[in-house]
Amino acid sequence: MPRFKFSAGPWNVHSGADSYGPATRAEIPLEEKIKKFAELGFSAVQFHDDDAVPGINDLNEDQIRAEARKVKALLDTYGLAAEFVAPRLWMDPRTADGGYLSTSEKDREYALWRSFRSIDIAKELGAGMLVLWLAREGTLCAETKSPVWATEKLIEALNAMLDYDSGIRIAIEPKPNEPVDRSICGTAGHALGLAAAVKDPGRVGVNVESAHAVLAGLDPACEMGFALAMGKLWTVHLNDQNGIKFDQDKSFGAENLRSAFNQVKLLIENNYGSKGEYVGLDVKAMRTTRDGESYKHLRNSLEIFRALEEKALRFDYAFQKKCLENRDFEALEMYTMKLLMGLA
Repeated sequence: MPRFKFSAGPWNVHSGADSYGPATRAEIPLEEKIKKFAELGFSAVQFHDDDAVPGINDLNEDQIRAEARKVKALLDTYGLAAEFVAPRLWMDPRTADGGYLSTSEKDREYALWRSFRSIDIAKELGAGMLVLWLAREGTLCAETKSPVWATEKLIEALNAMLDYDSGIRIAIEPKPNEPVDRSICGTAGHALGLAAAVKDPGRVGVNVESAHAVLAGLDPACEMGFALAMGKLWTVHLNDQNGIKFDQDKSFGAENLRSAFNQVKLLIENNYGSKGEYVGLDVKAMRTTRDGESYKHLRNSLEIFRALEEKALRFDYAFQKKCLENRDFEALEMYTMKLLMGLA
């Protein structure tokens, strides 16, 4: 039986449009994506609220639940689960200044409305987890918001979601910058600080994304390891990133192979997945990718992960122990490089 179960989101297969250019590929219907995910070997689908329920703002609560049930039927047809639902707060005009941290009380109320509806959708899909990417929860103008006030408002929002549903778990996905340059929750440590401050800390954990850790100048395996040590790594978004710049969502391992290896090795060593956790991908195809190859980046990421998994399972821990006893870190480093290069 495979050690890991994988998940992907509909946004991982997109038209290629970005902030600097138009679409380069045709849009693909949701059912076609779900069917293809199953064929590729994924076990679950990640959802934004409006992936599952397009036009969510124009529907009432009963209509939203009914639309979500249609998607659940699709998942059942192809034998897939729903891993989580994430409220997409950053694309609405009312969230131009943030959702939970907007300086407008009405806009904060809207953010909570979307979050509550995301919980409703998650329940209909059979997912017990909400993921919060706090995209605009910060500021572009430092003087607009006290970081103390902002932190308190985030805790209030988390408590409201925990109160809304007694079973939902919330995984915070930290990111240090972009689209705002002053994030109030930039790292796993920030996320776990928030988790410790809510009324039910046992229901708030972390989703660590590889690229977001790189954007913070941190090692992804260290961010994951910190959360694992606290029992709070509830999902991961594996991808890659070429330095501290805009969020690239490159195929896993495509830029930093040794870093990717250590992420896989860490997950294996700590029995990640034994409690039902998924290995999630958050990767996007290059804009030059053609329509017929819209899923190639997902295949590539799975292939790289599985190749690194095989290498991690062959890692010589006896040799590692000997190197540690002798403090011969040069030898251990060279062994790791030879392992990755197929020379060990």
